[in-house]
Amino acid sequence: MSKQKILFLSPYPFGKAPSQRLKYEQYYPFFEAAGFDITTSSFIDDDLWSVIYKKGNYIKKILGVARGYLRRLRDLFRIRQFDIVYNHLWITPLGLPIEEYLFTKVAKSFVYDIDDMIYLSPNNSWWYKAIKGKYKPIILMKNANFVFTSSPSLQEFVNQYNKNNTLILASYDTQKFQPIKEHQQKEKVVVGWTGTHSTLKYLEIVAPTLLKLQQEKNIEFLVISNAPYQHKNLKVNNIEWNATTEFEDLKKIDIGIYPLEKDQWVLGKSGNKALAYMSCGIPCVATAYGTNNVVIQNEVDSFLADDTNDWEKYLLKLINDVHLRKSIGIAARASVEKRFSLSANKDKYINELLKLINKN
Repeated sequence: MSKQKILFLSPYPFGKAPSQRLKYEQYYPFFEAAGFDITTSSFIDDDLWSVIYKKGNYIKKILGVARGYLRRLRDLFRIRQFDIVYNHLWITPLGLPIEEYLFTKVAKSFVYDIDDMIYLSPNNSWWYKAIKGKYKPIILMKNANFVFTSSPSLQEFVNQYNKNNTLILASYDTQKFQPIKEHQQKEKVVVGWTGTHSTLKYLEIVAPTLLKLQQEKNIEFLVISNAPYQHKNLKVNNIEWNATTEFEDLKKIDIGIYPLEKDQWVLGKSGNKALAYMSCGIPCVATAYGTNNVVIQNEVDSFLADDTNDWEKYLLKLINDVHLRKSIGIAARASVEKRFSLSANKDKYINELLKLINKN
């Protein structure tokens, strides 16, 4: 039996962005085992990725974007070679949704994967949305044969345009995330956060609480990110995120935190950070909002903080009680294995893709 060909169109290079790594990319071995021949094409190549979030390098950035558009033109001309085209977030980043419309109409079957509310805009003028490409996700939702979403709020929005969709939150490879955290009595407790430069701003929500706790307790605040977090009063230990040391760095954390603003944009997030801690057996304290309310069973497998008092209360409980850290960590790990692991979710992806193949 010949393999079914699937083309993955992504914004970012393979293995670089959490939205891709923690969604569909880690399922590639399962897709291949199910009979799919995989081809990937990212708009941003490795050369552009190396400078895209850095200041300057304008010529390199312009050339990188130009290469991305040429790559998409090549993809459009070869699209009929593939049984399924699977697109994450957007096809091209700027302008009117011309490419999006063409790809969805020319593809034999088109799957759209969205994990952020990228259609939101601070400016409601039509010209701003056109330039920034805010209409692109709507066209992709409307015309896709199937849509994968990553939060209840996103799924509710997608339902307005396409009923053929399913919700799959971020997933973790519980075989890879081994061994889990071993909680032991220690003098200094490590409260930690992991994320990217774009979400460092949320740490300001808990900075006053952490500062107070540093003055009262012997705690270290560890930040694992692709950019350092700096605070004029808070003592911070910054570690640069590295794929090869990701798991070992996470295990340095005794208590994970996941603060978020309670705004509309956050409703698109799929609870990645909470799941990262929990998959390693690390208890988490997270803002009681959005998908966190789905991921966390409060006071069972982690904690949901609704205000400053909750943040201080739950962090103090975990700082003071190593046995609580251990028991909550064990429950957190079990919850991820049951609900948010690769083995728990792989068939959801594969079954929908096979349905599309059978319809062709």
